[in-house]
Amino acid sequence: MDMYGWLQLTAFVVLLLLLTKPMGLYLVRVLDGEGRTFLDPVLKPVELLFYRIFRVDRKQEQDWKQYTVSLLIFSLIGLLFTYLILRIQHLLPLNPQGFGPLSSDLAFNTAASFTTNTNWQSYGGESTMSYFSQMVGLTFHNFVSAAVGIAVAAALVRGIARHTAKTIGNFWVDMVRANLYLLLPICLFFALFLVSQGMIQNFKAYDTAKVVESYTIQVVKKDNAGQEIKDKQGKTVMEDKKIDTQTISQGPMASQVAVKMLGTNGGGFTNANAAHPFENPTPLTNFIQMLSIFLIPSGLTYFLGRTVKNRRHGWAIWGAMAILFLAGVLVCWQAESAGNPHLTALGIERAGGNMEGKEARFGIFNSALFATVTTDASCGAVNSMHDSFTPLGGLVPLVNIELGEVVFGGVGAGLYGMLVFVILTVFLAGLMVGRTPEYLGKKIEAYDVKVSVLAVLVLCFSILGFAAWAAVSSWGILGLANTGPHGLSELLYAYSSSVGNNGSAFAGLNANTPWLNITLGIAMLIGRFLFIVPVMALAGSLAGKKLVPESAGSFPVSGLPFIILLIATVLIVGALTFFPALALGPIVEHFIMTGSGKLL
Repeated sequence: MDMYGWLQLTAFVVLLLLLTKPMGLYLVRVLDGEGRTFLDPVLKPVELLFYRIFRVDRKQEQDWKQYTVSLLIFSLIGLLFTYLILRIQHLLPLNPQGFGPLSSDLAFNTAASFTTNTNWQSYGGESTMSYFSQMVGLTFHNFVSAAVGIAVAAALVRGIARHTAKTIGNFWVDMVRANLYLLLPICLFFALFLVSQGMIQNFKAYDTAKVVESYTIQVVKKDNAGQEIKDKQGKTVMEDKKIDTQTISQGPMASQVAVKMLGTNGGGFTNANAAHPFENPTPLTNFIQMLSIFLIPSGLTYFLGRTVKNRRHGWAIWGAMAILFLAGVLVCWQAESAGNPHLTALGIERAGGNMEGKEARFGIFNSALFATVTTDASCGAVNSMHDSFTPLGGLVPLVNIELGEVVFGGVGAGLYGMLVFVILTVFLAGLMVGRTPEYLGKKIEAYDVKVSVLAVLVLCFSILGFAAWAAVSSWGILGLANTGPHGLSELLYAYSSSVGNNGSAFAGLNANTPWLNITLGIAMLIGRFLFIVPVMALAGSLAGKKLVPESAGSFPVSGLPFIILLIATVLIVGALTFFPALALGPIVEHFIMTGSGKLL
């Protein structure tokens, strides 16, 4: 843990803090249907054209059920649209490498992944996807799935701000405005910046270069139809392959990377994601990409405070998020800096650092910071391989996801996830003082607590249920690269990432099998939409409530006591639910690594 890491962490937090208010003010204008922005002279006619084409009355608002149905229908159509593209990509243009269609299970998994803003990838992008599939099938979802998250957050905030109201906005208006006025303009300039740093943006066919020394690797053996060959035990058959050339990927990369970061999508153009020198060319791009992941989620906290006319409440939520973020960074950084004592003793690993699976260009601190940022948000982009982290270093991104990714979180998803915990916090505070809990002048009743708890339980049951099923099934075990506690961590991480709509992986799991593709895809859909429905019900309930005057028994939702209780609720309800599984995975692995495992 060196001085340069401390300086960079300070710069990151200070810049994020300075950008929060400007972004929040802009979000207020964008998400207010009648708000004006400096882009109105150019984009307003385009916005109105969209409404005319889709026959949307922008002044007609929806109740929570209508809003939710519109969202679900839109997402379903998008999923089917992308599934079709992936199944027939060999018939579509912009395919210079001549890639064939994806299998039905991989196409379903990928379509579900990008529809839900998860961007889990059971494939290598540069060896599987045509440029058309990358741009039209996947990047399209990078924009609209991010806009869906922002729309849900806006609807919930309106529900909190309004009283005795039946409506919470119009989904179609929120969707169009979030894309036109927020995501597209920022991504345009972001992509140009990335190109200036050396990121490619073209439609060329791949280049090939001769390597200095040829070498032999083992690859999956396939039949003439391109299907993997299995032995009698069901294991994948491997064969030797001599490598004497290197394929250098090309394609429209900068445009996809810009929105994958800003929209907290995370799906890489290449399999190595942000560890690839094309996707992350310089230390500056690495820093800006991390900052862009938190930019909109951080601004949404100010948007909340401004909209509900209680800015201190918005900053209190930002403070709780920042404390949890810093705790995660410091634990992960310390664990990776300490390294593996066994490798250090053998001289394989330099004292004071685990560099396995990390880019030398970024080092230990930037790998730990990136891993924490990307899993605090529902991003999933990685600049190092989490499977190679030390047990406690890998525990941090895993716990971040299992908290519900409410530490800034995904665009929109982080705020509405944290607001669920706020409702539970206020409820617990009410129990402590023996009064009906109140939140910003509204009484929190049984219905509100039930839908909030339901949202949390959806994540818990899905993660643990799917992971347990895979752990006792042959299709789950065969995909593992490791046994023991690390193998359990790989499975647990996969389903945590899918249900949490993160998309990053421990990478030791061969997920491109029919059973894993299908179960992971279902887990993504559950984690996204079965969480959103209770949140929308909560928004409708809060919007219809009457305001009650504050009293001596009202629990303040700003200040240090609220921040501490909110953090405690997140940790107790979120982290402790998964403690038994974590104890059998990364925690026991840490004891084994340090020699304490002899006592177990």
